[in-house]
Amino acid sequence: MQTEPVKAKYEQRLRDLSAQLRDFYVQLRAIHIDQLERKWITISMIVIGLFVSIIVIDAFFHGVNPPSKVETVDSASLHLNKEFAEDNLGVQVDDKGNITVKMVAGRYSFFPKHIDVPAETPLTFRWVSMDVLHGVHIPMTNMSTMIVPGYVAEITTSFPKPGEYPVLCNEYCGLGHNHMWSNISVIAKEDWETPVKSPVKGGSNNE
Repeated sequence: MQTEPVKAKYEQRLRDLSAQLRDFYVQLRAIHIDQLERKWITISMIVIGLFVSIIVIDAFFHGVNPPSKVETVDSASLHLNKEFAEDNLGVQVDDKGNITVKMVAGRYSFFPKHIDVPAETPLTFRWVSMDVLHGVHIPMTNMSTMIVPGYVAEITTSFPKPGEYPVLCNEYCGLGHNHMWSNISVIAKEDWETPVKSPVKGGSNNE
């Protein structure tokens, strides 16, 4: 197969593109831009670069990424759903020691209202909505996502140190939006006790 004509064709295209970029640069330099305008253009470009850098850093180092899969659920019959039935919510530990937290968002609260989890331990949160669009944000973690009716939102995170962490709704969901919150008690890893039953059915870890 003759590759020389193809190679020559692409080399010519590259030369044409390079010439067009040079012409564009020359024309851009010829445009008079006021010093104040040039200053604000520079500031705008710096701000855009800063935002892009934050997104890249969060994606690669903090694990903040779009959902990797789409999992559906019937929001109207969560009480009949085996995974998200009332007795099945809260902290669960499987045979391999993996910890999963299943929670439901509904106007105007998160259920369970309170849970205990260990610090410095990977936790997989699975969220569903029973009514409208909600959001969840937990300060000092990568937990910030929308809970869309009909879909399961799954995020893996960890809490850096023991303490009380509020769970806040960051998507307007109605008149009681400001009062929609929950609480997570993070206990030192060595002091946290594995739930006696899996899944947990209320008790010390759920209210």
